[in-house]
Amino acid sequence: MSSNGSINSATAPRLGLSDPIFTGGPTQFDVIKTRELEKFLADASLYESQEEAIRREEVLGRLDQIVKTWVKNITRAKGFNEQLVQEANAKIFTFGSYRLGVHGPGADIDTLCVGPRHANRDEDFFGELYRMLADMTEIEELRPVPDAHVPVLNFKFSGVSIDLLYANVALWTVPEDLDISQDSVLQNVDEQTVRSLNGCRVTDQILRLVPNIQNFRTALRCMRLWAKRRGVYSNVTGFLGGINWALLVARICQLYPNALPNVLVSRFFRVYNLWRWPNPVMLCPIQEGSLGLPVWDPRRNFRDKQHLMPIITPAYPCMNSSYNVSTSTLRVMMEEFRRGNEICEALETNNAGWMTLFEPFPFFEAYKNYLQIDIAAENDDDLRKWKGWIESRLRQLTLKIERDTKSTLQCHPRPGEFSEKSRPLHYYYFMGLRRKEGTNAQEGEQFDIRLTVEEFKHSVCMYHSWCHGMRIHVCHVRRKNIPDFVFPGGIRPPPATKPAGEMLSVAKTKGGSGKKRKQDEVASGTNSKEIASSGTDSGLHAEKNAKERFDADMKGISNDARFPDNTSCYGPEGEESVRFSPPVVPSGSPTGSPEPGKENIVRENAHEPFVGHGSPLKELDEFDNDLGMTSQVPGFIGTMKVGPTAKQEVAAEGKGASSSSKWLQNGSLDELEPIELTGLVSNVASTSASVAPRKPSIRLNFTSLPKATGSSA
Repeated sequence: MSSNGSINSATAPRLGLSDPIFTGGPTQFDVIKTRELEKFLADASLYESQEEAIRREEVLGRLDQIVKTWVKNITRAKGFNEQLVQEANAKIFTFGSYRLGVHGPGADIDTLCVGPRHANRDEDFFGELYRMLADMTEIEELRPVPDAHVPVLNFKFSGVSIDLLYANVALWTVPEDLDISQDSVLQNVDEQTVRSLNGCRVTDQILRLVPNIQNFRTALRCMRLWAKRRGVYSNVTGFLGGINWALLVARICQLYPNALPNVLVSRFFRVYNLWRWPNPVMLCPIQEGSLGLPVWDPRRNFRDKQHLMPIITPAYPCMNSSYNVSTSTLRVMMEEFRRGNEICEALETNNAGWMTLFEPFPFFEAYKNYLQIDIAAENDDDLRKWKGWIESRLRQLTLKIERDTKSTLQCHPRPGEFSEKSRPLHYYYFMGLRRKEGTNAQEGEQFDIRLTVEEFKHSVCMYHSWCHGMRIHVCHVRRKNIPDFVFPGGIRPPPATKPAGEMLSVAKTKGGSGKKRKQDEVASGTNSKEIASSGTDSGLHAEKNAKERFDADMKGISNDARFPDNTSCYGPEGEESVRFSPPVVPSGSPTGSPEPGKENIVRENAHEPFVGHGSPLKELDEFDNDLGMTSQVPGFIGTMKVGPTAKQEVAAEGKGASSSSKWLQNGSLDELEPIELTGLVSNVASTSASVAPRKPSIRLNFTSLPKATGSSA
């Protein structure tokens, strides 16, 4: 776990699109802080034992022998001569966290099987190889996913979780020394093979483009742990996944090639707190290639122009690895970058410890209102399939809400699911809801997302593998009514004494929000009292000059773009009165009372148009549910309520979708320097229908601050 060693900046080639910001070596203070960080990571059990490492290597060796036997069997079965049978070969490659060297205990291994052209994916990989694995006693939980964007076999091999992809290259024989980093391996292959190869090619390229692999690994371990604890590690829900964090950390390593992990972590937050999205993060220039494969290019591709947080893969074909990021999730991550930067500034003066940086995000204290998504199925296999499908679609609910509210209502999806012992075959997901900061409310204004939710439910119920018993239920729940099983040990913590999300034991950023941040500096000295040493002054001066040169080189490009605003996420919530209308259930209705604190969002008519809302919001309050009738609808729990029809006038927008931001007008794909945020992102355009839809069944009601009564959750 040692992080000693640095490159010689005078002889090492430049890595990345620009010169480093600072090339100075580490100070004694950096060495001390890095040791503290490494000890913290070790105490957090981020490193696997030697025994587990050996078992993983044995499993990979055994798997490699299995695929070699498999390819010989299918070569013989297809009638090839014996010489070709003996020469037939397949090879196992690794990628992801295992290949990067940042995996932890119990982590799965991302693997790729490369086979010859005559070993196809459908019949041979998902057919013969699947049957071979199914007959082995060491293999458990074998699950093929042939219809995925990247087809995969999931299984456990002697207790080690394996995700196995397949790529059949245009070769009759796969050599043992095959170099899949060469672009020629992509010739005459299908799209699934290109995507399958991309994981290995990107991972290997990252390791080639960082100046110090050991420092990169330690910093990446740190950032992965931080992202998981702060609830922003999940590509599927709209945050960032493992490859995204690896690319971001690698770019910081390029900008600070001689820095130790403690400085890399600190500069990570400083740079990305000031980064002007949607300017892309790139480790190297985008190569067009000679094979005609599409690459990320917002000048030519409209969909690429809509990406909010582009993080570009360094291997051909270069793609945006973070296309799932939405306006809401970008807001959450930018606020987390701000918080991390404040803590790291305090760390540099010994006014905070590493534990402060890694404090778990208090998700169920951060908002007053939440959406709760409950799913269920009739058996374990159906629930596993249904769960995977729902998780892949939850991001769409965030996007639909943003679309229908012009990004005024912001969602914070919590990665991961909850379960309750008393209700087997059920899973629960939660989203925090809040009004976008800076918008004004109008007295008595109501906000309605019921049709949006119904559209989402209709879309997920179109699942091609849907089975009887697969159910989904969405409801609104206030903070005080969050179920106890989501808290550790099932015990609800006492109410917070400060507004949720407010920084605790963190020094305020110097200069305040919106002021010019001080230039990068490297703290030196053996303790907090000796930071301002003579060596530090010279180091600060050198780094400042390098940063100024870097800013000057990129200034011309930065003036041509507009960027999303870095809004605050966890500021004090406005005190507002709550208007809540309980549901009206007609006499004789078979429908029972809803759970306390919840109101059902039910399926009415999935083909009704959704309603676009352009009114500003002030604060999420209770959903109004003024149902006047009930109806039997196949849903999550027994009978569901359906509201009556009512007249509504909906203003049609008529202008269609617009770009989420104004892209580089000069057509440049150059990376921009991390400077202060100065622009605002355009609202995500919504579409609406000029029709009178049926009256939705849940409303959000907002009141203005002057009318506030001080009620709170």
